[in-house]
Amino acid sequence: MAHEARMALLETRPPSVAEGSSHWFWCWQGLAGAEAKRLARLAGPMVASCFLQNAVNVVSLMFVGHLGELHLAGASLAISVTSATGLNIIIGMAFALDTLCGQAFGVRQYHLLGVYKQRAMLVIGLACVPFAFVWANAGRILVFLRQDPAVAYARWLMPSLALYVPLQCHVRFLQTQSLVLPVMASSGATTLCHLAVCWALVHKAGMGSKGAALSNAVSYGLNLVILALYVRLSGACERTWNGFSVEGFKELRQFANLAVPSAFMICVEFWAFEIIVLLSGLLPNPQLETSVLSICLNTSILLFMVPLGLSYSISTRVSNKLGAGQPQAAKLAMRVVMCMALSSGFILPMAMILLRSVWGQMYRNEQEVVAYIAKMMPVLGISFFIDGLHGSLSGVLTGCGKQKIGAVVNLGAFYLAGIPMAVLLAFVFHMNGMGLWLGMVVCGSLTKALSFASVAWFIDWNEEAVKAKDRVFTSSLPVAHEI
Repeated sequence: MAHEARMALLETRPPSVAEGSSHWFWCWQGLAGAEAKRLARLAGPMVASCFLQNAVNVVSLMFVGHLGELHLAGASLAISVTSATGLNIIIGMAFALDTLCGQAFGVRQYHLLGVYKQRAMLVIGLACVPFAFVWANAGRILVFLRQDPAVAYARWLMPSLALYVPLQCHVRFLQTQSLVLPVMASSGATTLCHLAVCWALVHKAGMGSKGAALSNAVSYGLNLVILALYVRLSGACERTWNGFSVEGFKELRQFANLAVPSAFMICVEFWAFEIIVLLSGLLPNPQLETSVLSICLNTSILLFMVPLGLSYSISTRVSNKLGAGQPQAAKLAMRVVMCMALSSGFILPMAMILLRSVWGQMYRNEQEVVAYIAKMMPVLGISFFIDGLHGSLSGVLTGCGKQKIGAVVNLGAFYLAGIPMAVLLAFVFHMNGMGLWLGMVVCGSLTKALSFASVAWFIDWNEEAVKAKDRVFTSSLPVAHEI
């Protein structure tokens, strides 16, 4: 392709000539524009997919909410518990496929993608066994906490755990091949069907909140079937999926060595913000503070779908280019995605500030809550700006296979800096909920963004390209390497 040919020429050109010629400057500018288009074509469908997949839980909660406030409170708690002890861990472990499948696709070892997907389903499935035990006993735990409505909801969410593992593996398998439109289409079809499934189980079958919980599993199963059929029947995956193989049972420990820090990298940040919501219950007027911070957290998760889509797209581009032996192309992709993150980081916060008086009314009618949320919106805008930066850089590290560094940075940023500063601002300087969120953003998220930027700045891209090929070619598969 023309883009790859120009990039290969630039990579072999002497630096003195490439940097001193205006012709090469304009060539680089053209390549940056082409890369931005590629990233946008990847990020757009992935952002939409993230929104649609997140909508499954939102729709279920909407149906539960109409059953009564007590049911809604219980279901919200159950989703929070099951996300922290299952779904988010699955998502994090599946990030290992972004590195492995992406680099294997770049090296043109297409057969490895299917093998990696099998290994992922097996390793993550085994890791979910203790989570399933926690969910199975969630009833006793929640009864002890006097959260009776959540008992049934948590128990009936268990089938979702088994289906979410292969679903996430299929999404990563397709994403690393840049096959993002099928993922978006299946997510859209599933979300539409989820409305009907929820209505049928909650109201028609009279299952109430149990039906809403079970509808998640039905929708995850439908999404999985659609993607599995696409992988099996479409010609797009004929080189990357050759059916199940015994090779999928090999090198499980090596996969786990990458999957565990990937999960840790994602979960420690999520858990930190959950801790902030719990700490809000210790503030004066805890009902108001907890309500506002819960809305802020939900808003932050909703808006984070944009940086998350950029993260998925850049991890795919970086891993593909490193596997293909084009380190400068990977470096260019990183620079371009940072410009895209900065652009979205300016636009969306401005919209949030303009809508600050309206946003709270979408959640609650109490004027006190609406006014508090309006006051918090500028802080959320700053939070989104920083999230866009470190979210994109997180994708860069994932594409390089540096999840261990990401996990250590997240641990230090949020638990050694963010949470202590949040406690100091909230309880010592009496800034209450505003202090909790500012502490997490100013000290936690900003520390993470600066640390990730420092790591990315010192990446030796040529060395990473060599590591990528070594990672792929040290596989135990007895298949001749393709060059």
